[in-house]
Amino acid sequence: MIEDWKFERRRERLVEELREKGITDERVLAAIHRVPRHRFVDQALIQRAYNDEALPIGLKQTISQPYTVAFQSQTLAPKKGERILEIGTGSGYQASVLFEMGAQVFSVERMRGLYERTTPLLRSLGYKIVTRFGDGMQGWESMGPYDGIIVTAGALEIPEVLLHQLKKPEGMKSGGRMIIPVGPRKGQVMTYVVRIGEDSYESVELEECRFVPLLGSTEG
Repeated sequence: MIEDWKFERRRERLVEELREKGITDERVLAAIHRVPRHRFVDQALIQRAYNDEALPIGLKQTISQPYTVAFQSQTLAPKKGERILEIGTGSGYQASVLFEMGAQVFSVERMRGLYERTTPLLRSLGYKIVTRFGDGMQGWESMGPYDGIIVTAGALEIPEVLLHQLKKPEGMKSGGRMIIPVGPRKGQVMTYVVRIGEDSYESVELEECRFVPLLGSTEG
């Protein structure tokens, strides 16, 4: 393993690139700078770890493009101590950025191979993220409700079960929010949802994106 400090300048360049692309939340940029993305990629691709590109991590999955991670994190805007549910642990990179922003992160992964690889990696890096092998389409009700939910795979439609796991609004305080790519396999639209009542939600479509599909059940 190449020493982490050797990637310091590359992380700085990545942060500047993300800033130029419109990421303005300094908390997000600071988190991106702190997370050692080279630890989350295949060793054969380590020299590309700080390029702003998605990279394969095996099992037909990818580590998301840093801009996408930054955009979803900036849109969700987790506050320190908030409970955030991630659907699709994958490499663990997105969860680590949220953790660096001060969130309590709960993450569900449906592919056992990724779950068994990523969980010890997160632990070794000191990221106290609670992970679970299970069907992300069902969320993680026992740990909810959540201030925020982030979905890292493309859904044909927004799963109602996830909407119900968002916190309800209290007084003047708004309810939980969700960031999720919605649409067919060929491309989705990043969608931001806020719970505004017992069974009412507001949503806004943001920008086009492309994710691996959100699938139900688990793969052992």
